[in-house]
Amino acid sequence: SGDPSIYGATAEQMRRLDALGINYEVTPGVPAFAAAAAALKTELTIPEVAQTVIVTRTTMQSSAMPNNEDLETLGKSGATLAIHLSIRNLREIERQLTPLYGADCPVIVAYRVGWPDQDFIHGTLSDIADKVRKSKITRTALIFVGHALKPADDFRDSALYDADHVHVLRPKKKAKG
Repeated sequence: SGDPSIYGATAEQMRRLDALGINYEVTPGVPAFAAAAAALKTELTIPEVAQTVIVTRTTMQSSAMPNNEDLETLGKSGATLAIHLSIRNLREIERQLTPLYGADCPVIVAYRVGWPDQDFIHGTLSDIADKVRKSKITRTALIFVGHALKPADDFRDSALYDADHVHVLRPKKKAKG
Protein backbone atom coordinates (compact mmCIF):
# COMPACT_ATOMS: atom_id res chain seq x y z
CA SER A 1 0.00 0.00 0.00
CA GLY A 2 3.00 2.31 0.36
CA ASP A 3 2.25 3.30 3.94
CA PRO A 4 2.40 1.12 7.06
CA SER A 5 -0.98 2.42 8.27
CA ILE A 6 -2.85 0.78 5.36
CA TYR A 7 -2.80 -3.00 4.79
CA GLY A 8 0.68 -3.28 6.22
CA ALA A 9 -0.03 -5.81 8.98
CA THR A 10 1.86 -3.47 11.29
CA ALA A 11 -0.81 -3.64 14.01
CA GLU A 12 -0.01 -7.30 14.68
CA GLN A 13 3.72 -6.65 14.56
CA MET A 14 3.44 -3.70 16.96
CA ARG A 15 1.26 -5.73 19.31
CA ARG A 16 4.01 -8.34 19.59
CA LEU A 17 6.75 -5.75 20.04
CA ASP A 18 4.67 -4.02 22.74
CA ALA A 19 4.15 -7.33 24.53
CA LEU A 20 7.91 -7.88 24.55
CA GLY A 21 8.64 -4.31 25.67
CA ILE A 22 10.65 -3.61 22.52
CA ASN A 23 10.79 0.05 21.51
CA TYR A 24 10.22 0.89 17.82
CA GLU A 25 9.28 3.69 15.49
CA VAL A 26 6.82 3.72 12.63
CA THR A 27 7.97 5.62 9.55
CA PRO A 28 5.19 6.92 7.33
CA GLY A 29 5.22 6.36 3.61
CA VAL A 30 3.31 7.60 0.60
CA PRO A 31 0.06 5.66 0.18
CA ALA A 32 -0.12 3.90 -3.18
CA PHE A 33 -3.38 5.65 -4.09
CA ALA A 34 -1.75 9.07 -3.59
CA ALA A 35 1.39 8.07 -5.51
CA ALA A 36 -0.73 6.70 -8.36
CA ALA A 37 -2.87 9.85 -8.55
CA ALA A 38 0.30 11.96 -8.73
CA ALA A 39 1.82 9.77 -11.45
CA LEU A 40 -1.45 9.98 -13.39
CA LYS A 41 -1.70 13.75 -12.81
CA THR A 42 -5.23 13.05 -11.65
CA GLU A 43 -7.23 14.54 -8.81
CA LEU A 44 -9.44 11.99 -7.07
CA THR A 45 -11.92 14.62 -5.87
CA ILE A 46 -13.68 16.89 -8.35
CA PRO A 47 -16.21 19.56 -7.29
CA GLU A 48 -19.79 18.31 -7.56
CA VAL A 49 -18.61 14.94 -8.94
CA ALA A 50 -16.87 13.22 -6.01
CA GLN A 51 -15.61 14.73 -2.77
CA THR A 52 -14.75 11.49 -0.99
CA VAL A 53 -12.09 8.86 -1.55
CA ILE A 54 -12.66 5.44 0.00
CA VAL A 55 -9.63 3.20 0.46
CA THR A 56 -10.76 -0.40 0.67
CA ARG A 57 -10.25 -3.93 -0.57
CA THR A 58 -12.48 -6.89 -1.38
CA THR A 59 -12.94 -10.20 0.37
CA MET A 60 -10.21 -12.58 -0.68
CA GLN A 61 -8.65 -15.65 0.91
CA SER A 62 -6.81 -13.69 3.60
CA SER A 63 -9.87 -12.37 5.45
CA ALA A 64 -13.47 -11.32 4.96
CA MET A 65 -14.61 -7.73 4.99
CA PRO A 66 -16.43 -6.46 8.09
CA ASN A 67 -20.21 -6.03 7.92
CA ASN A 68 -21.26 -2.92 5.99
CA GLU A 69 -17.85 -2.52 4.33
CA ASP A 70 -18.69 -4.51 1.21
CA LEU A 71 -18.35 -2.83 -2.20
CA GLU A 72 -22.08 -2.55 -2.68
CA THR A 73 -22.47 -0.57 0.55
CA LEU A 74 -19.42 1.62 -0.09
CA GLY A 75 -20.35 2.12 -3.74
CA LYS A 76 -23.72 3.62 -2.83
CA SER A 77 -21.80 6.75 -1.82
CA GLY A 78 -20.62 7.41 -5.38
CA ALA A 79 -17.17 8.18 -3.96
CA THR A 80 -13.92 7.52 -5.78
CA LEU A 81 -12.84 4.04 -4.71
CA ALA A 82 -9.20 3.02 -4.32
CA ILE A 83 -9.40 -0.76 -4.11
CA HIS A 84 -6.28 -2.56 -2.89
CA LEU A 85 -5.39 -6.26 -2.93
CA SER A 86 -8.18 -7.15 -5.36
CA ILE A 87 -6.81 -7.39 -8.89
CA ARG A 88 -7.94 -11.02 -9.15
CA ASN A 89 -11.44 -9.95 -8.13
CA LEU A 90 -12.20 -7.61 -11.06
CA ARG A 91 -15.26 -9.51 -12.28
CA GLU A 92 -16.81 -9.29 -8.80
CA ILE A 93 -15.96 -5.59 -8.63
CA GLU A 94 -17.67 -5.11 -12.01
CA ARG A 95 -20.72 -7.12 -10.88
CA GLN A 96 -21.20 -5.17 -7.65
CA LEU A 97 -20.39 -1.66 -8.87
CA THR A 98 -21.95 -1.51 -12.35
CA PRO A 99 -25.50 -1.06 -11.00
CA LEU A 100 -24.24 1.83 -8.83
CA TYR A 101 -21.72 3.62 -11.06
CA GLY A 102 -22.81 2.50 -14.54
CA ALA A 103 -20.99 0.27 -17.03
CA ASP A 104 -19.21 3.30 -18.54
CA CYS A 105 -17.74 4.45 -15.22
CA PRO A 106 -13.99 5.08 -15.54
CA VAL A 107 -11.60 2.56 -13.99
CA ILE A 108 -7.83 2.81 -13.80
CA VAL A 109 -5.62 -0.08 -12.73
CA ALA A 110 -2.30 1.16 -11.38
CA TYR A 111 0.40 -1.50 -11.54
CA ARG A 112 3.59 -1.32 -9.44
CA VAL A 113 3.28 2.41 -8.78
CA GLY A 114 6.64 4.07 -8.25
CA TRP A 115 8.63 1.21 -9.78
CA PRO A 116 10.47 1.54 -13.12
CA ASP A 117 7.93 -0.81 -14.74
CA GLN A 118 4.84 1.00 -13.42
CA ASP A 119 1.91 0.89 -15.77
CA PHE A 120 -1.64 2.19 -15.92
CA ILE A 121 -4.54 0.50 -17.66
CA HIS A 122 -7.51 2.76 -18.40
CA GLY A 123 -10.96 1.41 -19.02
CA THR A 124 -14.50 1.24 -17.73
CA LEU A 125 -16.31 -1.14 -15.44
CA SER A 126 -17.49 -3.00 -18.55
CA ASP A 127 -14.07 -3.58 -20.14
CA ILE A 128 -11.33 -3.33 -17.51
CA ALA A 129 -11.32 -7.03 -16.57
CA ASP A 130 -10.59 -8.06 -20.17
CA LYS A 131 -7.89 -5.39 -20.53
CA VAL A 132 -6.18 -6.51 -17.33
CA ARG A 133 -6.43 -10.18 -18.31
CA LYS A 134 -4.71 -9.39 -21.63
CA SER A 135 -1.96 -7.50 -19.79
CA LYS A 136 -1.39 -10.53 -17.52
CA ILE A 137 -1.30 -8.41 -14.36
CA THR A 138 -2.18 -10.66 -11.43
CA ARG A 139 -0.80 -8.82 -8.40
CA THR A 140 0.77 -5.58 -7.14
CA ALA A 141 -1.99 -3.43 -8.56
CA LEU A 142 -4.46 -0.88 -7.25
CA ILE A 143 -7.90 -0.33 -8.80
CA PHE A 144 -9.49 3.11 -8.98
CA VAL A 145 -13.22 3.36 -9.74
CA GLY A 146 -15.16 6.59 -9.98
CA HIS A 147 -16.53 9.39 -12.10
CA ALA A 148 -13.85 11.82 -10.91
CA LEU A 149 -11.40 9.82 -13.06
CA LYS A 150 -13.16 10.88 -16.27
CA PRO A 151 -10.82 13.13 -18.25
CA ALA A 152 -12.85 16.27 -18.76
CA ASP A 153 -12.40 19.97 -18.57
CA ASP A 154 -16.05 20.83 -18.14
CA PHE A 155 -16.33 20.43 -14.36
CA ARG A 156 -17.00 23.32 -12.04
CA ASP A 157 -13.92 25.03 -10.59
CA SER A 158 -13.45 24.94 -6.84
CA ALA A 159 -14.47 28.09 -5.00
CA LEU A 160 -11.25 27.93 -3.00
CA TYR A 161 -9.34 30.25 -5.35
CA ASP A 162 -12.31 32.29 -6.57
CA ALA A 163 -11.67 35.96 -5.77
CA ASP A 164 -15.30 36.36 -4.70
CA HIS A 165 -15.19 33.43 -2.29
CA VAL A 166 -14.91 34.69 1.30
CA HIS A 167 -12.96 32.64 3.85
CA VAL A 168 -10.61 33.20 6.78
CA LEU A 169 -7.68 34.18 4.54
CA ARG A 170 -9.86 36.29 2.23
CA PRO A 171 -12.36 38.12 4.43
CA LYS A 172 -15.28 40.06 3.03
CA LYS A 173 -14.29 43.59 2.09
CA LYS A 174 -16.08 46.30 3.96
CA ALA A 175 -17.95 48.79 1.82
CA LYS A 176 -16.50 52.31 1.86
CA GLY A 177 -18.83 55.03 2.64
